[in-house]
Amino acid sequence: MRVVVAIGGNALLERGEVLSAETQRRNMARAAGALAQLADGNEMVLVHGNGPQVGLLALEGEAFKEAPPFPLDVLGAESQGMIGYVIAQEMRNVMPERQIATLITQTRVDPADPAFGAPSKPIGPVYSEAEAQALAEERGWQVAADGDYFRRVVPSPQPMDILEFQTIRLLAQEGALVICAGGGGVPVIVGVEGQTRGVEAVIDKDLAASLLATKLEADRLIILTDVDAVYEDWGMASARKIAEANPAQLRAMPFAKGSMGPKVDAVCRFVEETGRPAAIGSLKEAALVAAGTAGTQILP
Repeated sequence: MRVVVAIGGNALLERGEVLSAETQRRNMARAAGALAQLADGNEMVLVHGNGPQVGLLALEGEAFKEAPPFPLDVLGAESQGMIGYVIAQEMRNVMPERQIATLITQTRVDPADPAFGAPSKPIGPVYSEAEAQALAEERGWQVAADGDYFRRVVPSPQPMDILEFQTIRLLAQEGALVICAGGGGVPVIVGVEGQTRGVEAVIDKDLAASLLATKLEADRLIILTDVDAVYEDWGMASARKIAEANPAQLRAMPFAKGSMGPKVDAVCRFVEETGRPAAIGSLKEAALVAAGTAGTQILP
């Protein structure tokens, strides 16, 4: 079976944790066993988020006043190498016999995408509302609520194509565990003569994973996060776990734009376009989610 698995940047850096290399390594070491169970006997392509990490890199860059800060596309590429290194090393520790490849990946976007005028993608650490508003005023950021906290938000255009798709497919067919499209891929625009240029944005990794899974003709798209399933009326007394649903049922429900919304949209797109199943669930239960006995199963 060929599976595309997406894990969030928060899988390596949970909310409120110190943004350190050691924290990321420890969290990934815990996750590696569950992912290895899922990878065993399957072709697996692994996509990861980078929201906390790319925001931290941006903050570090602003602290060095002798040079202008790097743009978000360059920081996205830097985060792919940093996170991919940690994931690959911890996966190799539990799967020493498996070939593992981390690939810097570029994702084509439309320069006219309306997202450039309406930033919505949360990046960086979480702040209280007062802290976030003060930073927005000081640094010219746009901020928005993310759960009980606030974070910086940046443009998040729709992914249109994965430039390294052929390489990813070749590696997967040869049995390598491929780590790619980190942070949704580095956002680039492609000119009429094929020349590429990075743009100031961060792509949603779940939507990029959905596009990649569709292009790869994957048997299954699995999005792993820090909650055990999709819930109707999340955060309310009436909250209800959704064990199974189809895209039409999910699209009729409201979900938070900065968290569960893109995940639900991503799995619905995959199921609608391919007629194959998808799932959303906890990273800790990766194999059970893949087997259909945990999480939320999205069926055609």
